[in-house]
Amino acid sequence: MNHTRRGFLADVGKGMLAAGLGTGLATELGLCPALAGEVKDLTFGDLEPLVALLQETPKTKLMPILVEKLNAGLELRQLTAAAAFSNARTFGGENYFGFHTFMALVPSYQMAKELPKEKAALPLLKVLYRNAHYAQEVGGHKNEVLKPLTPADSGTPEDVRKAVHDGDRAKAERLLAFVGKTPEDALNAVILGVEDTHDVHTAVMPWRAYAMLDIVGKEHAVTLLRQSVRQCAKQCELQKAKGYLTDTGKILAKLLEKHKLPKATAGTRKADDAWMDQMCGTILISTQDQAGEAIAMALAEGFDPEHVGEAISLAANQLLLRQIPDREAKKVIAFRTHGDSAGIHASDATNAWRNMARVSNPRNRAAGLILAAMDSARSAGFKSSGATNYMKEPLPHAADLEKVKVTDEAALLKELDGAIRENDQMRAAAIAQTYGLLKHAVRPMFDLLLQFAISEDGRLHSEKYYRTVTEEYATTRDAFKWRQVVALARASASMYGYSQFDKREGRAPGYEEACKLLKV
Repeated sequence: MNHTRRGFLADVGKGMLAAGLGTGLATELGLCPALAGEVKDLTFGDLEPLVALLQETPKTKLMPILVEKLNAGLELRQLTAAAAFSNARTFGGENYFGFHTFMALVPSYQMAKELPKEKAALPLLKVLYRNAHYAQEVGGHKNEVLKPLTPADSGTPEDVRKAVHDGDRAKAERLLAFVGKTPEDALNAVILGVEDTHDVHTAVMPWRAYAMLDIVGKEHAVTLLRQSVRQCAKQCELQKAKGYLTDTGKILAKLLEKHKLPKATAGTRKADDAWMDQMCGTILISTQDQAGEAIAMALAEGFDPEHVGEAISLAANQLLLRQIPDREAKKVIAFRTHGDSAGIHASDATNAWRNMARVSNPRNRAAGLILAAMDSARSAGFKSSGATNYMKEPLPHAADLEKVKVTDEAALLKELDGAIRENDQMRAAAIAQTYGLLKHAVRPMFDLLLQFAISEDGRLHSEKYYRTVTEEYATTRDAFKWRQVVALARASASMYGYSQFDKREGRAPGYEEACKLLKV
């Protein structure tokens, strides 16, 4: 075999880098050759047997194996890490059901921490059943997407964006591997690619991948964030094939230039309650261009990004609380507020952008908040004629509040449990609001709603939205924070008993088997 001097030095460099990184990460990056040739499969060191088990075991056989391993001492953290690797390798961020499952992993792990020890595995086992189902649908190992990766020799974050825009998945992820020297570098490069393909999925995916690093380790940032550039590049490719690309990137660029954003340092100007309420209302009645302009102006005027993000979160929340009810609808979708409803989507996307704004660079901090507002405004569907799919007054309405007669904490929780099981969204919202007005403890309320987030499918959104609400509740001022809980109560009543396909099919797939195996 002939070796050029450049090739020889490259091999030596790869060997030195592999030694420094360790064989697991080096293999992920395509730097660790096998004895008989180049490694063709992406592997994950000591976790590989568990990763392969999750990827290859049929859903009908998986649960007993996992419960046996948990009883033998397997930690939920290890199981979550293996699940992330298994999902990423199988789907690569390109499969609709696959990336929804990935985005549920961190929330399910965080939900486990809110449960007593004997029930802690429930949310994760439910998601892993889902993961096994879709992994088998696409063929598991034989059709997996992510392979070992050789980084590009040079490149910039803008080059990552261009490759995504061109629909070149392979080039985009190789460039990401070069520029992603730190997890934050990788995330900032990924965010640029999101702008031209912005929707709830492309916004939430990078945040969930970044958040997963607390579980799997920061050395895996490129591997998990590769999913986002592949997802966005595929979306660009599909949009071009249909003859269009979203114009969010162009609108954003104009707003950043017009308002001289980003500022070198984040603004510190505090927003009072009146400003917060006004900005929330402005977003709801604006076109996406107008909403983006309002947020860009607020940032340029020095308002604290945390307060700006809070206003956007409240606007997204209002989409769920104001969705027009239709008790007589023959199709459940006309009354559904869970799953892929505009309110859930906008809330999850805003939550992701707020989280990324806290760890990204100044430019992407401003861009993300502008995009979040544009998304909520687009979801509200305001037209010049004033037509809207939303009520003027959010839930709960006075007539429904008057029907709530009990005041005791336990009695209210019992009433709410019944309203959710009866799919009575109006009553559920009124009971939740009454509970908050009486200033009962929030933890019992979250414990009840957590139960339904675990047991129901929620059209693949129950875990994510529960986590969105708990995070937004914690970061929203007292005057408005209970709105988040009321929205979760309404969504819980919407989803109870319905499958992913809006059919009355009982609990989420895998949930009851997990309960039986865990003896809870």
